[in-house]
Amino acid sequence: MTRRAAAVVALPLVCGLLLTGTGCGGGKKGSAEGGASPTGSAERQKFAKTRFAANAGLAAGASYQWIIKPYRAGAFRKGADGRTVALVKAGLAGTFAYNRFKAALNNAKGDPLLSKAVAPLGAGVESLKGLTTKFRKGEATDGDAGAFDGVINSVKNAGKDSGAPVTDKVPSYSEIQKG
Repeated sequence: MTRRAAAVVALPLVCGLLLTGTGCGGGKKGSAEGGASPTGSAERQKFAKTRFAANAGLAAGASYQWIIKPYRAGAFRKGADGRTVALVKAGLAGTFAYNRFKAALNNAKGDPLLSKAVAPLGAGVESLKGLTTKFRKGEATDGDAGAFDGVINSVKNAGKDSGAPVTDKVPSYSEIQKG
C-alpha cells in the first residue's frame, strides 16, 4: 500500500473516530450544570421537535451533497477524476450524517408523537454506518445509494407526519470536518 493510499484510508477512519467520540453532548442539562431547562412539557416538546428537525436537516443535507449526488455523478468509480477527494468527503459526511441522525433520534424522545414516529427508524439509521464504509471504499452499488436515500426520506417523513418538518441544510465542508 502506498503512502497516499494509506492516507486516504486513515483520514476518514480517524475523523470518524473523532466525530463519534465527541458527539453532541448527550449529557442532561439541568440547573445543577448551570443550563436552562424547559419549564413545561409543551416547551420541552417544542424544543425536541425543533432540535430534531435541525439535526435531521443537517444529516440529510450533508448526505445529499457529499454522498448521494457524487455517487449518482459517478465520482466514486475507479478512475474517476477527483475520486480520492470525493471518497474522503463522503467518509466525513457519512460519519457526520450518522452522528446527526443519532442526535435527531435522541431529540425525538422529548416529544411523545415524534418518538413513536421515529422509533422504528433506529435500525435504518444504524445501517448507515456500514453503508458509509462501502461508499468510502468505492464498493457501493445502486442499491446502497437507494438504501441511504431511503433512510433519509423515512426520517424526513416521520418528522413531517409528527409536525416537525425536516428541511435539508447543507453544512459547509469545514463544519463536517469539525464534527
